[in-house]
Amino acid sequence: MPEILAEIRLPTSELRDDIPFFTRSLGMQMDMIYPADDPQVAVFSGHGLRLRIEKGAPEPPGTIRIRCANPDDFAQGARELVAPNGTRVEIDDLNPPLVLPETVHSFVVRRLADQAPWIVGRAGMQYRDLIPDRLGGSIIASHIRIPDGGPVPDMVHYHTVGFQLIFCYRGWVDLVYEDQGEPFRLHAGNCVIQPPEIRHRVLYASDNIEVIEIGVPAEHVTTIDHDMTLPNATVNPDRRFQGQRFVHHKADQAIWQPHARAGFTCRDTTISANTGGVAGVQVLRKTDGDPVDFRHGFDIHFTFVMDGTMTLHGEGREPFRLARGDAFVIPPDMATRYADASDDLELLEVTLPGAT
Repeated sequence: MPEILAEIRLPTSELRDDIPFFTRSLGMQMDMIYPADDPQVAVFSGHGLRLRIEKGAPEPPGTIRIRCANPDDFAQGARELVAPNGTRVEIDDLNPPLVLPETVHSFVVRRLADQAPWIVGRAGMQYRDLIPDRLGGSIIASHIRIPDGGPVPDMVHYHTVGFQLIFCYRGWVDLVYEDQGEPFRLHAGNCVIQPPEIRHRVLYASDNIEVIEIGVPAEHVTTIDHDMTLPNATVNPDRRFQGQRFVHHKADQAIWQPHARAGFTCRDTTISANTGGVAGVQVLRKTDGDPVDFRHGFDIHFTFVMDGTMTLHGEGREPFRLARGDAFVIPPDMATRYADASDDLELLEVTLPGAT
């Protein structure tokens, strides 16, 4: 018998009506009932819950959610039930399919000088939203910083996502990933992708670290894994997580090549190849050649200005002078031109899918 038992109390007006509902309909077991001559309280347990049904309790009936691997086999396939005491019971999938919202295309420019607020998020990290309208919920792009370095109060966790990128913009951070061996340091200019549901943990960060994080879709679930310890015993760098391989791209090992946009060269991170074309990530620099109008055929085309300055010309729009820390999204088939680029211009470009 454990030393501590926690119970959720729910009210009832007639206990005898609730007993068959919680034991038969929901498949819970009755652990306690009293007094014997006129029962006023019964305790039921099951499905990770311990419920105390008490006659005349002051709380409202409440709602219970039960998640099942095969919800059609539970409660005769019902997805919503109401107990005699008024408690609602919702039946849902244990692992619901990931839904990717249809992209609502828009031309977005987000400038650091506009002083968008920094919001304190998970593990004390500060977030700045780079795509406020989230393109209809299809993507989130965050500029994340940790002013004071040191150990990060993180736990082993995973994300239910279609695609997720972590690009180290400033400083460094120590990370560890499932099946990828010992912890490693992610330096500025390098990036990783976190394939769907790969377990990982942020360990230690430098002072004033900044990263760019991309997530698809915009709203996705983060789940804590209390059972796994990292690093784990298995090392399998070629493992695929829902079709995607883990990637740790290192800038000093990259090969520069011409970019489709005239006047720019790029280093490819191999992310498109390792995700089966789900997404592509490249770093662009200015090279010889005059800028010309360019149209893309991607569903999502996001760019973050890592260094330098440029003027963004968009079809039917006023030009935007951009600098380090700014970001923009270009919808498909919109003619744009990157003009007046400084010699130190460096751009992080993320496209979905990875190839047209």
